[in-house]
Amino acid sequence: MGLPEDRDPFVIDPTGTDVQGDAARIRARGPATPALLPGGVPAWAVSDPALLRRLLTDDRVSKDGYLHWPPLINGEVGPEWQLFVWVAVRNMLTAYGDDHRRLRRLISSAFTVRRTAALRPRVEAIVDGLLEELAATPPGAPVDLRERLAYPLPISVICELFGIADTKARVEIRECVDAFFRTTATPAETAAAYPRLQAVLRALIEEKRAHPADDMTSALIAARDGGSTLSEDELVDTLVLFVSAGHETTVNLLDNAIHALLTRPDQREHVRTGRATWDDVIEETLRAEPPIANLPLRFAVEDIELDGGTAFRKGDAILACYAAAGRDPGLHGDDADTFDLTRADKEHMAFGHGVHYCLGAPLARLEAAVALPALFERFPGMALAVPPDDLRPLASFISNGHRSLPVRLVP
Repeated sequence: MGLPEDRDPFVIDPTGTDVQGDAARIRARGPATPALLPGGVPAWAVSDPALLRRLLTDDRVSKDGYLHWPPLINGEVGPEWQLFVWVAVRNMLTAYGDDHRRLRRLISSAFTVRRTAALRPRVEAIVDGLLEELAATPPGAPVDLRERLAYPLPISVICELFGIADTKARVEIRECVDAFFRTTATPAETAAAYPRLQAVLRALIEEKRAHPADDMTSALIAARDGGSTLSEDELVDTLVLFVSAGHETTVNLLDNAIHALLTRPDQREHVRTGRATWDDVIEETLRAEPPIANLPLRFAVEDIELDGGTAFRKGDAILACYAAAGRDPGLHGDDADTFDLTRADKEHMAFGHGVHYCLGAPLARLEAAVALPALFERFPGMALAVPPDDLRPLASFISNGHRSLPVRLVP
């Protein structure tokens, strides 16, 4: 597939045990290095920010594996592969060229700055309700902020936006999405999760066709049934995209920001005294601990020559290593590994770059901008309930966060 035979590939750890350590090791091997994904699938791991920006805006790089990745075209990877859903869905995430422009144009109206800003009162109400529930915790008892705040806020927002009211459906969505991002999931789990989620969303579409409402699902159905070029499968997989990636990034953003402030009193003091803002907290978290550490996959449409003699060959797979890029010393200096709210340049690619830049980024930032100050103002004495080293990372090399975030709340 074009990957050099004279270089041992970097073996991606699917357990996500040391995301930042692996990011540093990938970065040390150069701007792009051969790697092996779970299942022994070869790819290029790209960590250099400048090269990533170049590739993410290059028309010779595609996200459509059905057109441009021989292992998918030839059936060498199938539903049993842990990452199959990341290349198999038929939505904006994997579309290329005119198809991508068509889908993005149709969907972008959902996440305009104005529409996102209009959601602020509802986000504030959800946050207030969650904080009230947290305040009822018995004094001194630990509470898992990932489970009680970081997860329910974005899933509530995205489900309300798309009109998903059924509690059972929300539980099924969560279980399926967890399987997508948990790269240690068994072949059986990954093979079952995608069609199971599609079935849940097809039922939602059937319900909304019968009883349309003021939500994004009904709007997309109206566009589809009104003669747009959105196919039925694209409609289903567009909902898959929004209810999965649409909330996972915000869960990890909140988780990592809270963790950063609870483990760095000096940085928390910067916020308290006004030397740093909550926007600084959000952007530095996105740089130093991006919610998505590595994003599969892109594909070389044709041979691409790079500086230094490296070349991507037609059909090569490309892994975007956002965690490695966020701490690149060439961009952020020798202290790139340091979480510093006063850092002047917090440039990052946590939400991607170019034509595939995340449409939900403004909503994720809004939710964090509401939840973080409200949490720390309500519980100024909050502290971790366990030593930091006892926290366990998610079992994923894609999703970057903690399995739980136990704290003790002090009003």
